[in-house]
Amino acid sequence: MTRHVGIVGVSAQGAALCYTTICVEGAALLGRHAHPEVTMHTLSLADYMGPIDAGDWRAVGELLLRSVAKLQATGVDLLICPDNTVHPAIDLVLDRSPLPWLHIAQEVAAVAAERRFKRVLVLGTRYLMESAVYPAKFAPRGIECEIPPPEDRERINALTFDELVYGQFKPSTRSYFESVIADGQRRGCDAVVLGCTEFPLLIGDADSPLPTLDSTRILARAALREAVR
Repeated sequence: MTRHVGIVGVSAQGAALCYTTICVEGAALLGRHAHPEVTMHTLSLADYMGPIDAGDWRAVGELLLRSVAKLQATGVDLLICPDNTVHPAIDLVLDRSPLPWLHIAQEVAAVAAERRFKRVLVLGTRYLMESAVYPAKFAPRGIECEIPPPEDRERINALTFDELVYGQFKPSTRSYFESVIADGQRRGCDAVVLGCTEFPLLIGDADSPLPTLDSTRILARAALREAVR
């Protein structure tokens, strides 16, 4: 028996990538065409954006708990959210969750430590890059976090919400991300966290000047690990 994985989705592209990874890579652990039972619930991204823009993380947490309640009713055993941006809210509602969570930054930090990275560039939405989500999980492992300068943070944020969440992955945007990562490399970073779940659909190791830490797939693989434990 495997455990039933619940996905709390926020933006569609990243949630879909996480779901697909669990289903496709499950076969390597469970046999041909096999994967754990997976249920996903997604409120409208528009519902989240108001409180996110206002910095009202408790309101974001309440939205997440609405999804949790629906997932619990389906018999889910464990929860993941492949949306880095809302993780400050997850931290606020963990004690009210009836089900256990895997934390995306904690799972990425574990992989970064295993690969012996020491200083990572964190890319994501502006809300994520300017939060403590990754530093709080990386610092105990002795890993430093860097983020791009303010003008790049704003542009990355705009591209995320104007293009990537709509499934638009333009060569010009990929080139821009490559330049931001190259700048991080010049500042001494030895890896880059793709800390928005859409980013792995835009850029990967083949394009990046630095080794990538794909937060979406790392979380999906952690869910698989826990589902078959």
